[in-house]
Amino acid sequence: MHTAFSAKKLTASAMLLAIGLLLPFLTGQIQGIGNMLCPLHLPVFLTGMICGPFWGTAVGVILPLLRSFLFGMPPLMPTAAAMAFELAAYGLVSGILRAKLPKTLPMLFVSLIGAMVLGRAVWGIASLVLYGFTARVFTWQLFVTNGFVQAIPGILLQLILIPPIVRAAEKAHLPG
Repeated sequence: MHTAFSAKKLTASAMLLAIGLLLPFLTGQIQGIGNMLCPLHLPVFLTGMICGPFWGTAVGVILPLLRSFLFGMPPLMPTAAAMAFELAAYGLVSGILRAKLPKTLPMLFVSLIGAMVLGRAVWGIASLVLYGFTARVFTWQLFVTNGFVQAIPGILLQLILIPPIVRAAEKAHLPG
């Protein structure tokens, strides 16, 4: 069965959601760069590319909100709420591009980078709106600094780790 609602895709998505809940505990122990590694992004990109856009979007929306409710991090407003939009875009776009583009390594990078750019744009727009409900101001400088400059270690980590994991999953016909 190759539908979006297969039990294997549900199970793989749940596993990646669980990894997303736990991964920040590991990266948070690295003083000074824990948040820069963008630990919630990895499982969402993987879910989108391996399980498809439906599951990638679902995990992307749920993950930051669930972490906020369970652990208080990231703070719900505006951080986790804006991240829910961002990560949903990552899961959706990476899943759509991976499904529609040829299954070559260069196109995997196109899918990943395309999702990164669109997801960060969505985060910027969501942050602009959500910060309007708080006493804080979301500026262009904050967008560039938080969305790109401080995220460089996480972006590099994603570019290094995600392609071989996706290729291995596809070679193994996972989730099936």
